[in-house]
Amino acid sequence: MNQMTSKEAALNKTACSSMLAGQVAVITGAGRGIGRAIALAYSQAGATVVVSARTESELQATVALIEEIGGKASLFVADVVEYRQMSALFEHAVTLHGGVDIVMVNAGVAGKSHRLHESDPAEWYQTMNVNVIGVYNTVNTAIPHLRQRGAGKIIVTGSGTRHRANIGRPDSASAKSAVWMMVQVLALELQEFNISVYELIPGPVKTALTQFGKRSFPPGEWVKEPHDVVPLALFLATQSDCGPTAQSYSLMRRAT
Repeated sequence: MNQMTSKEAALNKTACSSMLAGQVAVITGAGRGIGRAIALAYSQAGATVVVSARTESELQATVALIEEIGGKASLFVADVVEYRQMSALFEHAVTLHGGVDIVMVNAGVAGKSHRLHESDPAEWYQTMNVNVIGVYNTVNTAIPHLRQRGAGKIIVTGSGTRHRANIGRPDSASAKSAVWMMVQVLALELQEFNISVYELIPGPVKTALTQFGKRSFPPGEWVKEPHDVVPLALFLATQSDCGPTAQSYSLMRRAT
């Protein structure tokens, strides 16, 4: 196999660093894990990145990493379950950076392992609020700004739990199933505005939500690092405005 020459490598690096040039990406749940990895990748690809989460110190660390590689980023502390805070997030992006082109809807919670009939209602409501209402708040407040740009991408982090019924975490599985239907409906509604909507299913990733890979997973499943999700997130963000939509893309080794 021929190795890439230094000139080819330089050209490839230049191409990669300009894939999202001139675009503004807003990423929720960007203080750590998958969200942080995608924020860094989008910045390296040329995008201006707005990172959001509830913990300011984690966002500050993400912005510092982006600035270390010469990227441009800002942070906005917001809770996805608070509609006004999400509205203010996108107003921040537009005021400071001129618009919004990509929305990575990544904030979420996994919930505790339990059977439905043994669940704590408060925990169930919290999972539904973050994973369903939080997605609604994010996309609903983002859409007017994406339409203003004339095109855009909405990428929603999904879960393989919606593919199969298992004992444990019925709240998360139910929430992610609802979100998948939301993705499909939104895609139909927004197609005329050149806004594509995707679901990205990372599968098991070593983050705080999976106790850094210590939770039990199906035998033979690929347990990833956050950076392993980056290529697919870049692929979706760089699709044509008239390209695929209402599609689910999975990094799970087995869907069922």
